[in-house]
Amino acid sequence: MTTMDARALIVCAAMAVAAGLVGCFAVMRRMTLAADAFSHVALPGIGLALVLRLNPLIGALVALLAGSMLIWAIEGKTKLSTEAITGVVFSVALAIGSLTATGEELIDALFGAPGSMTTAETVFALVAALAVIGFILKARDRLLVSLVSTEVAIASGIGVTSLQLSFLVAFAVTVALGMRYLGVLLMGSLIIIPATVAKRLARSIDGMFAIAIGAALASTLLGAWIAALTHRPSGPVIVAIAGGLFFLSLVKLPALRLKAYADKETPTRDN
Repeated sequence: MTTMDARALIVCAAMAVAAGLVGCFAVMRRMTLAADAFSHVALPGIGLALVLRLNPLIGALVALLAGSMLIWAIEGKTKLSTEAITGVVFSVALAIGSLTATGEELIDALFGAPGSMTTAETVFALVAALAVIGFILKARDRLLVSLVSTEVAIASGIGVTSLQLSFLVAFAVTVALGMRYLGVLLMGSLIIIPATVAKRLARSIDGMFAIAIGAALASTLLGAWIAALTHRPSGPVIVAIAGGLFFLSLVKLPALRLKAYADKETPTRDN
């Protein structure tokens, strides 16, 4: 990456917000390993798109959507965990992708190579990012109830099966959006790391959302800027910054807990 125009910067920010929100529920659903593996499902689509001389992002999105529906269908039929099914689909997708995708364009798809964006790409990416953000915010209560208890969710009239599919589709779209900046290998990290930081520091769901979005935005925008200055692939730089925030949260957390304990133990005066 050498430059990033204003349109790419806006899309980058929208993608980071979507990643932060989706990541919160992925972490709460204990999909941390599955989330990283799921992004690799895009490889066969990228390879096919390169063979057909199409935009690799189109192939990636189609493959990710197909993969999410396949995982959802198998999970419903077999009751296997999402992580187990994702692991199988990931392995098959990686094998097929390795056979179909080669060359410099594959390297860009693996590690990210953003630049100037066309108007069509910008509009599509913004609409997709806003759709993911809108879905998470609108469905947050239903997602939370289904996390606590599937039986309670069903009794409350929540369509758990369709909700599960919708979340997987939102996850797939988020991964596709981030491929331009982080690539297939690292996009899952941007979804998981900021949300993990938020889970350690937040004391409420709203707080978790805010911290995850802030961490994702900071990592993405700062990483993109540093990558442009140093002429490095953007993906590794962005994930390195996100990782730094995670380890920083490990250092700061004891101090925060000590302060909270001190506040709790401080006696109050009766008037």
